[in-house]
Amino acid sequence: MPNKGNIRIAIAGIGNCASSLIQGIHYYTPERCRTGVTGLMHKEIGGYLPCNIDVVAAFDVDARKVGADVSRAIFAKPNCTKVFQQDVPDSGVIVRMGQVLDGISEHMAAYADDRTFLRSEARESTKEEIVRELKASGSEILLNYVPVGSEQAARFYAECALEAGVAFINNMPVFIASDKSFAERFEARNLPIIGDDIKSQLGATITHRILTDLFAKRGVKLTRTYQLNTGGNTDFLNMKNPDRLLSKKTSKTEAVQSVAKKRIEDDNIHVGPSDYVPWQNDNKVCFLRMEGQLFGDVPMELELRLSVEDSPNSAGVVIDMIRCCKLALLKGLGGALEAPSAYFCKHPPTQYTDDDAYGMIEAFIRTHTVKVRAVL
Repeated sequence: MPNKGNIRIAIAGIGNCASSLIQGIHYYTPERCRTGVTGLMHKEIGGYLPCNIDVVAAFDVDARKVGADVSRAIFAKPNCTKVFQQDVPDSGVIVRMGQVLDGISEHMAAYADDRTFLRSEARESTKEEIVRELKASGSEILLNYVPVGSEQAARFYAECALEAGVAFINNMPVFIASDKSFAERFEARNLPIIGDDIKSQLGATITHRILTDLFAKRGVKLTRTYQLNTGGNTDFLNMKNPDRLLSKKTSKTEAVQSVAKKRIEDDNIHVGPSDYVPWQNDNKVCFLRMEGQLFGDVPMELELRLSVEDSPNSAGVVIDMIRCCKLALLKGLGGALEAPSAYFCKHPPTQYTDDDAYGMIEAFIRTHTVKVRAVL
């Protein structure tokens, strides 16, 4: 039976995204939430503020993080995201060695500077040991933050969640929540899952979707479009291996195609990461182009440049995913959560327009809220 205290989470992958999330847990104090807050889609959900989330277990494979308190590991290299909350007290939670599997791309060895992964020499934890840690820590939700293209690792941690009896949030473009067989297994265990592939708070994909939907609603035929992204974090370095991009490109492309009035021909749409620019660090730059036809088949063009800090952009969504997942646990809901997956993820089990998904998530929160505390 899930507890009604703070939300207890475990994290697989203590990279930039985990860093921003944990910084945010300490940044959004009750006092800050009382006096006015920016950057949150929901200040509270079901009585939970961001500060009502506790990290109780963590796994990684980098030597600079394994064996360190999670509050220190989030600032270790190769993490390079913006530090907006320097005061993160020791948590007492030590990052444990996970399993590598396909979590480190072979091409990383070609980049010899200190920004790349330094694989820990610690013995890899067995599945049984990870499951035991999830249970012993009282984890309720496991967040998957393994690198893009880590198909085996993502599924491994999903299996650990199932065996440990904890909910699963899949932030990565490996299709788990949208895989019917996986979703059915979580449903059979009465465990909620949200996924797949997080849709950032205000990022390239959500902007591209909104504009594509606008074209459709305003009667403009979208004929050709591209989304090119560059960044300097290890996620972009990891994606220089094209073999690890298949699910990412599928996820991002289908997120746009799903809101187009008419499906765009494959040769006329390109959506995906483009290149690694080291000095950009965690800053992501998106170049977006859309071509269409207006009244009388008169042509038009739109070009947009979007620059965002990639990981805080992700954390602004995950903070809501965690709290919605907690509501599902309290209400005894299992399987893929339709509304949270549709609103928060690029590749949910069922695609909806963003307007519809927004209405669905608001209804989900209203319907499933269990008042468990006085928030402020």
